[in-house]
Amino acid sequence: MTGYTIPFNRLDMHDVPSVGGKNASLGEMIGKLGKAGVRVPDGFATTAQAYRDFIAQDGLGARIAAELAGLDVDDVTRLAECGRRVRGWILATPCSSPRRGAWANSSCRAR
Repeated sequence: MTGYTIPFNRLDMHDVPSVGGKNASLGEMIGKLGKAGVRVPDGFATTAQAYRDFIAQDGLGARIAAELAGLDVDDVTRLAECGRRVRGWILATPCSSPRRGAWANSSCRAR
């Protein structure tokens, strides 16, 4: 599978490397329970490739790695500060047009 989004109804547990366990489980539920008459809301998964491409832009991944490199996870105050900084960097990083388009198209189809 390629791309930035995959509809849940096309996922099963073989897709864990591409979309993670929770998303693959949702695909399994939709596929199996839907056939049994149980209604499961449809939607889409964002792929690991979308995440990797996002983190690779503007040196974001390198900044995060540098921030985490010397982190003492037992220092809860420092851990919270680090998390706050990384979240800020992620939120401040623009989403590229291809990812925005994939998410918008998938969101419209899921409605």
